[in-house]
Amino acid sequence: MKVKDIATLLHGNLVGDGEIEVERVAKIEEAVAGDITFLSNPKYERYLATTSASAVIVSKDLEERKLNGNRRRIAFLKVDDPYQSFLQVLETLQPPSGVELSGIHPTAVIAADAVLESGVAVGAHVVVGRKARVGKSSKIFHGSVLADEVVVGEDALIYPHVTIRDRCRIGNRVIIHSGAVIGSDGFGFAFQKDGTYKKIPQLGIVVIEDDVEIGANCTIDRATLGETLIKHGVKLDNLVHVAHNVVIGENTVIAAQTGISGSTKVGKNVVIAGQVGLVGHIEIADKVVILAQSGVSKSLTKSGAKYFGYPAKEHKSALRLEAALRQLPELLQEVKRLREKLTSLEKQLENVKGR
Repeated sequence: MKVKDIATLLHGNLVGDGEIEVERVAKIEEAVAGDITFLSNPKYERYLATTSASAVIVSKDLEERKLNGNRRRIAFLKVDDPYQSFLQVLETLQPPSGVELSGIHPTAVIAADAVLESGVAVGAHVVVGRKARVGKSSKIFHGSVLADEVVVGEDALIYPHVTIRDRCRIGNRVIIHSGAVIGSDGFGFAFQKDGTYKKIPQLGIVVIEDDVEIGANCTIDRATLGETLIKHGVKLDNLVHVAHNVVIGENTVIAAQTGISGSTKVGKNVVIAGQVGLVGHIEIADKVVILAQSGVSKSLTKSGAKYFGYPAKEHKSALRLEAALRQLPELLQEVKRLREKLTSLEKQLENVKGR
């Protein structure tokens, strides 16, 4: 694809030779001739002088002098948002692979009263249970299980070896990656007088609304009663655990290895980084940001605030505490020296008094 055509696609300003051909996309530090790359993070500006890419997508605000540091012939595409423009080029030059599936594989086991709407594709060794329903143009890949009365919306992608337990509901355009389990039993056990635990029946379901993406090996527990609810546009990374009766608000994103305990309510447009733990029965306000490895032990009610640490505190406060902790070894040494000096002074004072 010629650079001038990419400029037209992106509605960008072309600086350089529009006849240059590009075939692939690459990171700026690894790109070679024939590649197109992008620069959106100032930390990578140093690579402008050394990259071997044929074309670079940059911000319209980037200073002209920074474009002239590379002696190779490079075309620059100046746009409002280099990252979003790069994603557009990525989709054009290298469309997603691995989503081709058509027809119903002969090894699939589909209940007689299940309903598969037009254009549904079902892979090898898939099981579709009684009274299940799959919407138009959805794809159920190899080895997945849709239990009894499961509902999957239109244009969904259910990748290999996903399990969706009975009566759970999946919306339109939902993507669920391999190994995810939707609707496993919530962790509910009642302590008995003899020291054992009695299982509490988990009678609810999981509801996943439209345009949600669930990462590989996520587990979303069914509600004890009612619904565990993942609202519109939520994105979960791999290895996220969502416990029973949790509600996650619209367009919230959650990174890998985060765990959310039962009956917690997470607001919309929340950002939760990796390895965060949330206790149960708390609420997280809209637009909150929780940084990596934080432990959330109580509700975070300040919309738009950023939190960090264990227990999680507002970010600036947590940083001040962290800075103080790092000074503790030196402070302890200083206290030791002062004690020794005080002891020496006390002895001198006693000697003076004794004369």
